[in-house]
Amino acid sequence: MLGAGLLAAVAAAAEPPRAAEPSAAERGAYLVRAGGCFTCHTAEGGETFAGGRALATPFGTFFSPNITPDRETGIGAWSDDQFVRALREGVRPDGAHYFPVFPYTAYTRMTRADALAMKAYLFSLAPVARPNRDHKIDFPFGWRLLQAGWKLLFFDAGERVPDPARSPQWNRGAYLVEALAHCGECHTRRNVFGALDRDMWLAGTVDGPDGAFVPNITPDAETGIGGWSEGDIVQLLKIGFKPDFDDVQGTMAEAVEDGLKHLTDADLEAIAAYLRALAPIRNPIAPQPRE
Repeated sequence: MLGAGLLAAVAAAAEPPRAAEPSAAERGAYLVRAGGCFTCHTAEGGETFAGGRALATPFGTFFSPNITPDRETGIGAWSDDQFVRALREGVRPDGAHYFPVFPYTAYTRMTRADALAMKAYLFSLAPVARPNRDHKIDFPFGWRLLQAGWKLLFFDAGERVPDPARSPQWNRGAYLVEALAHCGECHTRRNVFGALDRDMWLAGTVDGPDGAFVPNITPDAETGIGGWSEGDIVQLLKIGFKPDFDDVQGTMAEAVEDGLKHLTDADLEAIAAYLRALAPIRNPIAPQPRE
């Protein structure tokens, strides 16, 4: 007669092996991809995450900072709390305010656990000593003190709370679009102060990053993606092709190549489900013809 211990051992041996839980750094690598950090924090011909990428705006030209773990020129001396505060409150370790060209207005919706996983990944990389470039900002917008007033008017800090009336898939898609992938930062027009026009959420703009046209991705049948299926959206996010087989260009092509195509099918389907569930907004804007 088999003893209880032997029975337990036999039962355990019969169970399929469990997949190892990903480390914080491994999970962070995935989140960094979702967050678009590769594209924005890597200059053309430069080392990954060492900064220097230029972004032209109506207020001047901004250069992304070094986010490698170099202690002198990067973020290697930052504590967990300083990293989280930068992402979710838009405040540097020295207490100065970031300009909202850094999408802390979206990252504020991230969970602390996801922010720290991103930090774990970035700190696992080799440090790169590369000083940050000074922004070239028109007067008086370069005064960081003014950002405190801007935040009072236009910044709502706080982690995103799941909507219990919505499905887990929709909530995951909302988290990815609104927080991590910060799609609204490009696909939503801005007011004269550079703040997002929330009434036109994801309805596109003719004056996106570097002055480029950014399309309407609400499900409006005439001016948005109302004629697209969820599969069409997933296809674009994975390979960069629209239903008519035209390819995406510019920063969206980079977003696909460096980030979105690396996401799981489940996450891409969640993004598609969220976008399809939005209220359609008619916004008859058109891109400039390609040269």
